[in-house]
Amino acid sequence: MSEKVLMKGNEAFAEAAIRGGARYYFGYPITPQNEIPEFMSRELPKHGGKFLQAESELGAVNMAYGAGASGGRVFITSSSPGIALMQEGLSFLCSAEVPLVVLNVSRGGPGIGGIQPGQADYLQATRGGGNGDYKVPVFAPSGIQEAADLIYEAVELADHWQNPIMIFTDGILGQMMEPVALPEPRPDIKNDEIKKHKPWALTGYGADASDRVIVKSLRMQPDDLERHVEKLFAKYAKAEKELVRSETLGIEDAEIVFVAFGTVARITKEAIEILAERGVKAGLIRPISLWPFPYDEFDKLTNKTKVVISTELSMGQLVQDVQIGVGKRFPIKIISRTGGIIPTSLEIADRAGRILSEL
Repeated sequence: MSEKVLMKGNEAFAEAAIRGGARYYFGYPITPQNEIPEFMSRELPKHGGKFLQAESELGAVNMAYGAGASGGRVFITSSSPGIALMQEGLSFLCSAEVPLVVLNVSRGGPGIGGIQPGQADYLQATRGGGNGDYKVPVFAPSGIQEAADLIYEAVELADHWQNPIMIFTDGILGQMMEPVALPEPRPDIKNDEIKKHKPWALTGYGADASDRVIVKSLRMQPDDLERHVEKLFAKYAKAEKELVRSETLGIEDAEIVFVAFGTVARITKEAIEILAERGVKAGLIRPISLWPFPYDEFDKLTNKTKVVISTELSMGQLVQDVQIGVGKRFPIKIISRTGGIIPTSLEIADRAGRILSEL
């Protein structure tokens, strides 16, 4: 790790991707992530990488498909409506088992919405907006340091799982500044070494046609497609066990257990401190992996818990996974804001106190 430097979130995200080994970036401008393509256009060529501003998000994700299929390490970014346009491409990438790291610096919606932060892309990210049966592992950092670490790691995770990996941030993280210690740069995979590390990649072949490799999504025979989907889901079942991540805080004896991710979890931690000053014990389950979701953490709740509160910047998308985790053991409530409005820690504490008193 390097010494800590003060960086804007979007620039730290881009630098972490470069240090992680990403050498291809395709993107299209959209607020609040525009500093990323600007940074990549300036810095990526210094590391032997290629930057290309596509004509649209559709173009960007399909260029990423091509570069990834050739064995390149690819990083793409966008914000909510742009990520929506990329969903078809993500389905193709999952089917073809092509690695990719995709970052969503999310904003409010639906539609064009606004440019302020939001978390209403949760179902899009965790359930998939493209067609067919596929899964994308999704990680949601709550700070710039954690985001940089996850992006750095995701470059290798994508290669390992031969699958897109999504990092779900928001406009707060993208635009704020924090001290961050950046990881040491990974050595590049040289072009003549790609076949060794990625035998499935399209690197061309010589006179011997038996060396030919095909990367494809189309499978015309139903039994062939079914076998392929079953193979994918065997991989996803393994990922569900190995990639699940979370943080818990004081849930063993809490009357109120909050569930929150990303920057909202940081605000919720402050609300827990306010409630403690009022004599109310509250705890937190923070999913770091949104898929796979840390359902097992809910098994640790005791009969001291009176209510579980999903705290989110959407109308209740996270609460669907909370309901699966909780089952029927405890009442579930929601504290949410939309439209790009961020609740204060005091607002969360006050609303949680009222919920508790009304049970």
